[in-house]
Parts: sequence; structure tokens; C-alpha cells
Amino acid sequence: MAVGKKILDLLFPRRCVVCDQITDCPQEQVCRKCREKILYIKEPCCLKCGKQLKREEQEYCGDCEKNSHLFLKGTALYDYGSMADSIFRFKYAGRMEYAEFYGRELYEKKSAWLSAVGADALIPVPAHPSRKRKRGYNQAELVAVQLSRLSGIPVNTSLVSRTRRTQPLKNLSRQERQNNLKKAFKIRQNDVKLNTIVIIDDIYTTGSTIDAMTEILHRAGIKRVCFMALTIGRGI
Repeated sequence: MAVGKKILDLLFPRRCVVCDQITDCPQEQVCRKCREKILYIKEPCCLKCGKQLKREEQEYCGDCEKNSHLFLKGTALYDYGSMADSIFRFKYAGRMEYAEFYGRELYEKKSAWLSAVGADALIPVPAHPSRKRKRGYNQAELVAVQLSRLSGIPVNTSLVSRTRRTQPLKNLSRQERQNNLKKAFKIRQNDVKLNTIVIIDDIYTTGSTIDAMTEILHRAGIKRVCFMALTIGRGI
């Protein structure tokens, strides 16, 4: 088994998740030099969305002070700027193999948070069927599956579906995002026996997607909705 793996590494050398070059260590998914470039979200963090804060005395980021959110709380792994290119390749360039790295990183860095939340299930943000067919996969689902494998928390992909193909949110204002996501999600089960769920997504910006999902999950009787994101912007 070990010999076969070494042969595969020689024939198909791993590319760094960060820089996309062949890694300088065959057993790792990140170059040694690129490890230093990854910016992890650390304390102090916003108590609501988990954004990095500048001052210890702060409790909430500027966004969460001004705008209310429906979700209970959230956390994120990386500062968006340090992993933006990596997330782009994962999302749009077919780099499905990144999911193993992301899932392991989430578990290693956020297992205590996940345990404290007491999640009954992980729910990846669903992709619209047409978008999933075109891309070939749902990146949030791939990460959720990897995190589930390590944490033992089941993934539920049958509870929520995406019924509208929404516009890309990147260049939309907060209000435009909210309007764009109206009636975008639908509950597919009538009898939901879950109390606490964690939504899995790749990028958190304003929280519009998480709030839209939280709204319908609350209607289905799920009281506690949290989220985990791979990347997040900085708080003010």
C-alpha cells in the first residue's frame, strides 16, 4: 500500500493548495513557505459571526453591531484574503481534492467549537441543480463530508434544496443579496427531528446566505442554527 502511494505521488505529484505549484514535501498538501502565508482567524473574534477583531475589548464586528442576524453564531477558519485564490480553484477549477485538506483543517482547528455547539447534523449550503451539474460537485458538500468523517457528525443533504439559481453575490450590496436570496431555499422534509445544526459554507461575507437558510430552518422547527465557513472577511 505504501509503495503504491509513493508511485502515485511520483506519477501525480501533489500541488500546493495555496500556490498551486508542486509541493516541496510530497506528503503534504501545502508548501513549507506557503504555510506561513495562511492567515488563520484567531481571538479576538466577533461573538456572533466569528470575524477577526482588532481590539480585545470588542465583542462584535461593525456588521453585527449594525445588522441583526437570524443564526445563533458562527466561526471561520481563514482570513479570506490569504486563501482567496485557493478557494477560487476549489470552487471553479475542479480542485475537488482540496476538500480533504479543508475538512482536516476545520476539524483540527475548530473541533472544540463544534463540540461545544453540540450539532445534530452538518448541512452544506446547497447548490442549484443546474450549477451543480455544470460544476460537477458542490464544494460545501465535499467539505462537510470530510468534516463528518473526522467528527462523526452526520451530513444531511436532503433537508434543504436550492430552488432558485441566484446571481453571484460577490458584487451585490447587502440589500441586493437579501433580495437575490428570497425564496432561494426550500425545506424538503415535513417531520424534522433536529435541534441544532451547523451550516457549512466556503465564504462568509455579509451572512445573507446563512440568514436565508436559517429562516426556513427555523420554520421547520430547528431552534439552533450555527455555521462554519472556510473563509471570512475582517471585522471593523
